[in-house]
Amino acid sequence: MEQEKKPSQYAPLVLAYIGDGVYELFVRNRVISEHPDMPAHKLHVLTTRFVKAHAQSNSMLAVEPLLSEEELSVFKRGRNAKSATVPKNADLADYRRATGFEALVGYLYLKHETDRLNELMQIAYASASDC
Repeated sequence: MEQEKKPSQYAPLVLAYIGDGVYELFVRNRVISEHPDMPAHKLHVLTTRFVKAHAQSNSMLAVEPLLSEEELSVFKRGRNAKSATVPKNADLADYRRATGFEALVGYLYLKHETDRLNELMQIAYASASDC
């Protein structure tokens, strides 16, 4: 029987991959709860404002001072990971910071640190709403 990997054993871009999905689901739930009667297309447009690289970069700037050494290390691993592509609509610094944010979210999710994850995502969501 194969033993499950620890979150710290995943490659940073794998953590970012899962973190991207976790954060988008969090944002979708939040947007729907705030706008329950909004048409689906408008929900999508509003959600993308929160999950684009620039917004996630701002979110990371907001949560970074609150991170433990372990969390900061995960963020830096994600930020410094070499991705094969960079989106054409994103500044490289924003994109890398956003990737680090996603890696942190994925890491906390895989560690089942639900309370900490929720705390950071609440702050991230509030800071991304300014974008």
